[in-house]
Amino acid sequence: MIISERVFKILKEKNMTQMEFGKRAGLANSTISDWKRKKTNPSADKIMDICDALEVTPEQLLTGKGIDDASESGNAVMAPHITKADMKLLEDFHSMQESQKKRLLAYMKTLKKLEELEDI
Repeated sequence: MIISERVFKILKEKNMTQMEFGKRAGLANSTISDWKRKKTNPSADKIMDICDALEVTPEQLLTGKGIDDASESGNAVMAPHITKADMKLLEDFHSMQESQKKRLLAYMKTLKKLEELEDI
């Protein structure tokens, strides 16, 4: 699977439109359409923007790890360390409004940055 195919697979799994993805990644809708129509890949300078918008790592996007090996039902293969508490967090997250999800993700990023600063 090429990178652009992974992008569209993730979009489908996240129920995200090309337009919403384009806004999040700072990409023109025509650029995204070209990937699909011409079966081309995004340029290297856009990979990080794409990963941020899709909430995946560059490794996942470039290698397909955790994306290409998803089951037929569209659910990723779950690691054995996933607990019921983890699942509850995911359920709660998915029940939130988009604005709440964005706010929570911003809090998480800020907490990580604070933790990094404290470790210095």
